[in-house]
Amino acid sequence: MASVVIIDTGCANLTSVRCAFERICDNVLVSRDTAVIKAASHVVLPGVGTAGAAMEKLEQLNLVEFIKGLTQPVLGICLGMQLLTQASAERSVSCLGKVEAVVSPLEKVENLPLPHMGWNRLTDLKAPLFDGIDEGSYVYFVHSFAVPLGDYTQASSEYGQAFSASIASNNFYGVQFHPERSGKVGSKILSNFLSIPSTQGVTNS
Repeated sequence: MASVVIIDTGCANLTSVRCAFERICDNVLVSRDTAVIKAASHVVLPGVGTAGAAMEKLEQLNLVEFIKGLTQPVLGICLGMQLLTQASAERSVSCLGKVEAVVSPLEKVENLPLPHMGWNRLTDLKAPLFDGIDEGSYVYFVHSFAVPLGDYTQASSEYGQAFSASIASNNFYGVQFHPERSGKVGSKILSNFLSIPSTQGVTNS
């Protein structure tokens, strides 16, 4: 049976993420206790705000190296996805380095306000997160920075430019959008995440 720990980073969307998982899983906790996180079958890294502030918070909580060593499935949501990359151009911040990508600002395009906020389509969908999800399904985005397309891209979207709506490397997965605010499609994506087999352990102590 899946058990989910949402890492308590103090960000504003913790409650909505927790409620979304509680609708599909009976064992959901919000914690920054490494022993509790270590025992979970699946881990979620949420995030809103700036990359610099988020990485500083993880440093303060002594969680940076710990998160890097997790071997069960880890899902980064929105800013949490961006933190999985090598670095962000947002104040030139070094991130967790689990995905070989660098976050860059979305290009300013006439008639497309920033941040990119609202519903947008997903294309080029790959398993396992997008099993059973139709091409062109809509999900909810709020962001001004994005991960470019690459071998790590699991889903794409477009807002004046193509960008990665989802990324993955080994046991680390990320979604730029907010599945907790994306209705049935978002709930299915979270269910798919919980279906990814877990090693239920970490490489660090």
